[in-house]
Amino acid sequence: MINRVAAFLLFGVSLSVIAGPFSKAETQQPLRWNTGGSVSTTTYSELESFLVDGEVTDRALQDAIKMSGWTTEELRFGLNKTYAVDLAGVSRFLYSAAGEAFLEDQTRSYVPYWRQKATTAMALRAAIITDAKDGLISSIGIMKNLPVTFRLSDNGPTDGRQNVCAPDKVSGAQATSLLSWYVFLPACIKANSES
Repeated sequence: MINRVAAFLLFGVSLSVIAGPFSKAETQQPLRWNTGGSVSTTTYSELESFLVDGEVTDRALQDAIKMSGWTTEELRFGLNKTYAVDLAGVSRFLYSAAGEAFLEDQTRSYVPYWRQKATTAMALRAAIITDAKDGLISSIGIMKNLPVTFRLSDNGPTDGRQNVCAPDKVSGAQATSLLSWYVFLPACIKANSES
């Protein structure tokens, strides 16, 4: 009986260590925009309202949509689109050297609000893997599962441009906007996890 209790406790400790510091997901502020001297926040509910019924109630989101290079309908479709994935394949890719390099490259200007680059790859990986648990990933699912608030920053060491992972599919503003980056992120994760 004591061995079973000890094994159960050890299993619980193991799960908490594996989950790490980002085991709690679902930030309510997935998008913060840091431009010049101001910081604007787009909450998850404002983002969801846009994706569900096309209603834009947040000025920062409205500006981001206008500057994305996409129409409102294209963004709604792309951010809602789901991709079937294998959780093991996604995890294997994101924990590989190629996955680490991918995460670093993809989070050039989009970083956790408080810790900045120190936890970027770990936090984004956690959001992607959490979203992939049911075998499906989407942009909105990844945003919903961010364990911390992320911000788009255009000052300091970054220039506010994102490295969209499918450069051959975009041009102009589409190649550097955060919303465009989110549109392509799940497809790139799926493609990389299958190779």
